[in-house]
Amino acid sequence: MNTTATDIDVLRVFCTGDGRHGNALGVVRDARTHPDEAARQALAKELGFSETVFVDDPERGIIDIYTPSVRLPFAGYPLIGAAWLLDLEVVRPSAGEVWVRGDGEFTWIEARADWAPPRTLRRYGSAAEVEALDVPEPGEWIYAWAWEEEAAGRIRARGFPGRGDGIDEDEATGAAALLLTAELGRALNITQGRGSQLLTAPGPDGIVELGGRVRLEGTLTR
Repeated sequence: MNTTATDIDVLRVFCTGDGRHGNALGVVRDARTHPDEAARQALAKELGFSETVFVDDPERGIIDIYTPSVRLPFAGYPLIGAAWLLDLEVVRPSAGEVWVRGDGEFTWIEARADWAPPRTLRRYGSAAEVEALDVPEPGEWIYAWAWEEEAAGRIRARGFPGRGDGIDEDEATGAAALLLTAELGRALNITQGRGSQLLTAPGPDGIVELGGRVRLEGTLTR
């Protein structure tokens, strides 16, 4: 049982240019306060963010990622958020080595699309149809999307994890964006959830580049 106070940095990842929206992320910089999987899963559940990151080695970028109910070998927005917060050039989730770059406004990662957990990519005829969707019953992870402006690569999307763990809709989903980019084979500008922005670009050998803005919202202590 953990009896040591833990500081958690709270970030917003995939914000708009004016700092709005984005998906909330918890980052535990000193993962020694939660040394095992059970303790980390319990904290992630308590926090209730779409994902929480535990930093096992800040210099080498070794991190561990949890939703409120499961541990993930790979996820897009936690990697971007942790890399931005810790000023890393490489992050290392259990899936493998992920390279990072920043351009001043956006933080970018390069990752293999086949590292992303399975998602059902479900295309709709219009952005309005996607916006009008009700949250589906739990059962499968659904990424609902439609073209807003196909020539410009602009997409409207919403993500429904379907795990039944309190995250009925994911505000911004990097892994699904990687999968959709790989399927379509082109760069995308995705608006997801209430208005989060994700940028992608396909690269060689199954690599996809994923970028977004990050801002620090504050710090919690548990």
